[in-house]
Amino acid sequence: MDSQSSCRGSACAAETGQQTAQRDPMEREAIGRRMSQVEHKILVLSGKGGVGKSTVAVNLAVSLARKGMRVGLLDIDIHGPSVPRLLGLENRTPQSDGESLEPVLYGERLKVMSIGFLLRNREDAVIWRGPMKFSAIRQFLKDVEWGELDYLIVDSPPGTGDEPLSVVQLIPDADGAIVVTTPQEVAVADVRRCVTFCRQLNLRVLGVIENMSGLVCPRCGAAIEVFPSGGGKRMAAEMNIPLLGSIPLDPGIAAVSDAGTPFAQTDLDGPAARAFEQAIAPIVALGRQDEASGAASEIGNQSREGKEMATVRVAIPLAQGRLAMHFGHCEQFALIDADQQQKTFQAQQLITAPDHQPGLLPRWLGEHGVSVVIAGGMGQRALSLFEQQGIEVRIGAPSEEPERLVALYLQGSLPSGQNVCDH
Repeated sequence: MDSQSSCRGSACAAETGQQTAQRDPMEREAIGRRMSQVEHKILVLSGKGGVGKSTVAVNLAVSLARKGMRVGLLDIDIHGPSVPRLLGLENRTPQSDGESLEPVLYGERLKVMSIGFLLRNREDAVIWRGPMKFSAIRQFLKDVEWGELDYLIVDSPPGTGDEPLSVVQLIPDADGAIVVTTPQEVAVADVRRCVTFCRQLNLRVLGVIENMSGLVCPRCGAAIEVFPSGGGKRMAAEMNIPLLGSIPLDPGIAAVSDAGTPFAQTDLDGPAARAFEQAIAPIVALGRQDEASGAASEIGNQSREGKEMATVRVAIPLAQGRLAMHFGHCEQFALIDADQQQKTFQAQQLITAPDHQPGLLPRWLGEHGVSVVIAGGMGQRALSLFEQQGIEVRIGAPSEEPERLVALYLQGSLPSGQNVCDH
């Protein structure tokens, strides 16, 4: 993965149907080995672009490194990589030994990787479909020599699309996500969807940072409200998630960021810098707890236990009340919520299947919070799309009533026969 063309080539292979990391246990194992050397994995998300998400991710990574932590910063914003610019690393190129890729080093403790390092020209547009982006992210996790890290910070693009889905799927033990918003309601509304995305994928929301919360006057230092204030705070309270802090706009921070210097690397002092330090304090505390008593390891175990205990939503395609053997042409879907630990049903509903469109059902069921699909048969392309959505698929099930199939699934005894719809 040493150039734009090589990324495109490997991704095209995924698009034409060759095995991806999700279907290749060896590649999954390779990613697992890399990530086992990373103590904490944190995603930085936003529901809307232009809220300062990358600035938050970069300065969080730099702050952690300055506090003595070993940090990696992975920029998976494939279409708009801004991390190299924010760190003043635009002219750097990763080195390769033929098997792995060395991340670009910023200072002594921060390792950085971005698609921006691999483009021939800064103005090149990356015009890729979902499978191509998935392939690149897989390579960033599998082939980059991250080494032992205290933190891996992942800067995701805005929204809830392919990139964050891929990372959550490839790093199932991530500690959680920091969600960045601005105070106005149009941004907060998108952040609500971002929080819902995390909850549907059993990804813990570590907290919300409200950025651009007022403007620091360059003359007197007073805060001026530019947008209606408090949107992030209200949303955090309503959705029962922590508000990490509210950071005002500061012209000094904007100036150093444009020059390629993270403000966390400077001696800037003011309301914005102090608010940022306060906002990231709970994240810094994870590493300090590790050094003191290993408490962060316990947090990771609790997070994994929570995922195992979480309610699972199973979707079953129906025809005349029983499992439809041809997945893409069913009449209805039964959605059954079940407790995996207690092996009990919690809720059930029937929803009418949408009009048949190629590639629609994986995304549509993902939007309904489905995490498992039980089917009689399914084409290979549909299987691949469900894998990209992070949805488990069990094929070859018999044509029985949905309640019976889910009961067998919870007991670990669901029959698995021949895929009757492999086209």
